[in-house]
Parts: sequence; C-alpha cells; structure tokens
Amino acid sequence: MAVQPSLNSLIRPADGEPEGALVLLHGRGADEHDLFGLLDLLDPERRLVGMTPRGPLSLPPGGAHWYVVREVGYPDPGTFLPVYAQVSAWLDAALQASGVPPERLVLGGFSQGCVMGWSVGLGAGRPRPAAIIGFSGFMPTVDGFALDLTGLDGYPVAIGHGSLDGVISVEWGRRARDAMVEAGAAVVYRETKMGHSIDPAFLAELQTWLGTVLS
Repeated sequence: MAVQPSLNSLIRPADGEPEGALVLLHGRGADEHDLFGLLDLLDPERRLVGMTPRGPLSLPPGGAHWYVVREVGYPDPGTFLPVYAQVSAWLDAALQASGVPPERLVLGGFSQGCVMGWSVGLGAGRPRPAAIIGFSGFMPTVDGFALDLTGLDGYPVAIGHGSLDGVISVEWGRRARDAMVEAGAAVVYRETKMGHSIDPAFLAELQTWLGTVLS
C-alpha cells in the first residue's frame, strides 16, 4: 500500500487564530462525520482547529476502517503498519498547514480510532501531542511497531470505557490506564455502565479538562 499524506477529512476552523488543534479518529465502519459533532461539544468556544479524518480502508461490512481486525488487541500488521504511516504523514501535514505545532495538539479517538490515536500519539519516534483521549479502545500489540512510554511524567491522558462493552472489553481500557499510570502520566479514567459507546457525561467533563490541558 502506497503511503500518501492525504486523507479525506472534515475541518472545523477555529474562531480566530487557533490556540491548538483537536483531532478525533472515528471507529470501525464509520467515517469522518461520525465524531465531527464532538468538536463543538469539547471545544464550544472554538479556540482550536478541529479535524476528523476518514480511515483509508474500505472493508466489510462497510464504512471506513483503520486496519483489518484479526484479534482484539492485535491489529493485522499488513494493514495497520502502512495506515499508521499514512495517518502520521497526514497529521504532520495537517498541523503544518494549520500552523499548529504538535505540542498544541490533543489527539483522540473511539474504538479503532482510539487504537490509532494511541499509536500515532505515542509511537516510537513520533512527535508527542499535548494530550491523548482514548474512548473504548486499546493499546495495540503489532509486530514491527512499538509504543514509547518513556518521559510521560505528568502527561495528560483521558480514558473512557464502558464496563458492559461487548466489542472491546473494558479490561483493555483498564490495561491502558494501568500502563499510563505506571509510566507516570496524569490519567483521568472514567468507567461507565454502558456498552461500546461514549458517555455524554464524560464528554462534558472533558470540556473543562481540555481547557486545562492547553491553558
């Protein structure tokens, strides 16, 4: 698969000069419209430029995807690795075009998008964003890929997971939480009695958190 820096994406401009960027990656089978509405929920004053890219793979049962699912926790290397490179290239180019440095980026995602968010945000050799938001996903294990969890003392991370999630078990969210706590990160973790979805109450909480992270 050829790596291109471009992905289909929606952009919500900041109200004036952007103070940073908020990028949200959708889940399996959705598209760039799926999380677009969360940009205004999380950043109602539009201090940030918001972006929601579309996963580059079209796979059964439809919609856009970031990698082929073989086993939860272990993305298929043949699709994950080239898409990881593609998303990294797109993100770097999008930030440069917006005039926002990586250290002013908050990167988040849901389900497969959460997996890709952890990867692009904390992949070895990648520029580290200001903070990461993970909804209902996991930190991936992939041959030929590694996360860099060094130098994370006080690093802001927000993780939300449904305790009744039947798609990606809540145990994966707890593992991500534990790994980040062990690495010294400042973790906000919310576990809600719900399935594979995002808790609206957590989104309301993250609105204040986001302002603190980029203050």
